[in-house]
Amino acid sequence: MFKRLKQLLSPAMPSVPQGDQILVNAYATVAELPPRDFPHTTGAARSLADPALAPHLNGFMHHVADAGNGQMTRTRYHVIRHIQRVQQHVSLAVAPADMPGLLAWMEMANAIAFMPDGSVLDPHGRALLNAGGADGEPQAAVPYPPAAWARKARTDALLAQRQIAVPADLPPVVSDPELRLRTPEEVLRRMLALFAVTIRAESLTGEQPIAVADLQQRFPPAFAGLTERERDFLAKDAPPADEVTQFLWRYEAILELQWALGLQEALPFPDAICDVAAISSTVIERATDGLRKQPVMRSGAEVLDALDLHYRLHWASRQALLKKTAVPAGLNDSVLQERHHALNWLVRFEDRDWDDVDTPT
Repeated sequence: MFKRLKQLLSPAMPSVPQGDQILVNAYATVAELPPRDFPHTTGAARSLADPALAPHLNGFMHHVADAGNGQMTRTRYHVIRHIQRVQQHVSLAVAPADMPGLLAWMEMANAIAFMPDGSVLDPHGRALLNAGGADGEPQAAVPYPPAAWARKARTDALLAQRQIAVPADLPPVVSDPELRLRTPEEVLRRMLALFAVTIRAESLTGEQPIAVADLQQRFPPAFAGLTERERDFLAKDAPPADEVTQFLWRYEAILELQWALGLQEALPFPDAICDVAAISSTVIERATDGLRKQPVMRSGAEVLDALDLHYRLHWASRQALLKKTAVPAGLNDSVLQERHHALNWLVRFEDRDWDDVDTPT
C-alpha cells in the first residue's frame, strides 16, 4: 500500500531534490494558500480545480485507513476527515534547517504533511501517524483554523445555557478560511425543487393528489433543478409510504434554505416542526413574483454558526436515541436531520451533491 501511495505522490514531487532536501507533501484545507515565504523547491501545487486531485486524495485516504492493520483509531479517523476537507495539495523540497518555516506555513494553511518515511505530521512537526501507520505522538493534533475553535467555544456556551451536554472533544466544523459557500442562485434552485417534491408528497397523503404535470405547469423553474432521486419520486404514481414521508420532511430543509437566502428572519430552535403554510407562502411568493430579483445569501459566518450549532445538537439528539434516554431540550431529531443535511450541502461538505450529502456526528 505504501508503494502504491508513493506512486500516486510521485508525479507531484520535485523530480530532483537538491542536496539533503526533504520531500514533503502538504495537504491544506484552506481555499487560498498563504505565501510560501521560506526557502524551498516546489514540485507541484494543485487545487480542487485539478481533476487529478480527487483520485489522489481518495488514494491517500485508503492508505491511511489501511495502515496500522486497518484498525480505526480516533487519530486515524480525524486524519481521514482532514483529507476529506483538503482543497490544496503542494509538494515541496525543503532543507532540514528550513523545516521551521515550512511548519509555520502549514499552520497558516491548516495543513498536515506526508513524509518520505510514510509518517503524517501535524503543523508542529509532531507525528499524527508514524512510519508504520500506527498512532504517533499523544500531543499531535489534526489542525483546525483558529476561527473554528472560537466558533466551537461560542456554541458550547450556548448549549451549556440550555443544559445540553456534548463532549468537549467533539471537533469543530468547516471554518471561514475553508468555506466555499453555495451561490444564491444554487440555493434558490434547490429551494424551488424541494418545494415541488414536498407539495407532491403532501398531496399523496390526502384524497386528491396533485398531478405532477399540474405542478410543472405552475412551477416550471422548480423542475429545472431536480435531483435524480427527486425525479424518480415524481415519476411514481404511488410511491411507497416511507418515501412519501421522507420527502414530506424536506419542508424542514426548505426552511433552512429560506433562512440562508434571508427569506426567514431567524431559525427557530429545533424542538418542533416548521410552519408549513408560512414556508409554502414564501416559496410561492418567490416563485411567482420574485424570480427577477437577485437572491442574496446570508454571510458565511452566519451559516457556519448555524452549522456548528446544529451539528452539536444533532450529536446530542442521536446519542439520546441510541441510548434510549430522554432527548435533551425537547430536540426533534428529524428536524435536525433535515437542517443538518441542508447546512452540509450549503458548505459543500465532502463536495457531495444533494442526494449524497452525509450528516456524520
